[in-house]
Amino acid sequence: MAVATVTPLPIEAWKPLKKKPLPAGRPREWYVSHNRRLKAMRLAIALLDSGVYVASRADDATIRNTAHRIGVHPPSDATCRMVRALIRSGR
Repeated sequence: MAVATVTPLPIEAWKPLKKKPLPAGRPREWYVSHNRRLKAMRLAIALLDSGVYVASRADDATIRNTAHRIGVHPPSDATCRMVRALIRSGR
């Protein structure tokens, strides 16, 4: 009988596990969009962990304060909108 290995979950889910190089040859817009999505996901997870479960409670100031708290550069307005959309879609 084979024994399955279990990967432990990270203590802080908003931190990236391990960085991998991005594929080469894509247009610059793809990389910008990709990094914005990753940042929005990290912020959405941190907000959900802190008890913000409704998108209407995640105003720009709350999102930017969360970014400061977890050590992420302040998000743009577009990233804040994306964070709210992620929180909305999780229900």
